[in-house]
Amino acid sequence: MARRCAVTGKGVQTGNNVSHANNKTRRRFLPNLQVTSLLSEALERTVRLRLSTHAIRTVDVRGGIDSFLVGTKDEDLSVEARRLKRQIKKALADKEAA
Repeated sequence: MARRCAVTGKGVQTGNNVSHANNKTRRRFLPNLQVTSLLSEALERTVRLRLSTHAIRTVDVRGGIDSFLVGTKDEDLSVEARRLKRQIKKALADKEAA
């Protein structure tokens, strides 16, 4: 499983550890990823995603996973998030038709 946020795409960054003697050794900065369950009102079920803590706060501010995904461009989302967005749009269209 990749160390990448499913919504924002935030991933591993690299840099240096710098000692007091100014020795530099390579290191990795890992994103703070959490497996979280978000309630999708359109799908009427919970959705488990691996998100960064920044993404969790962003989804909260934008009014939930449904409105966040519908308002985000497809290029900015991972494959998993795009699949979920299609399911949500289809469920919303079915509710509109009914």
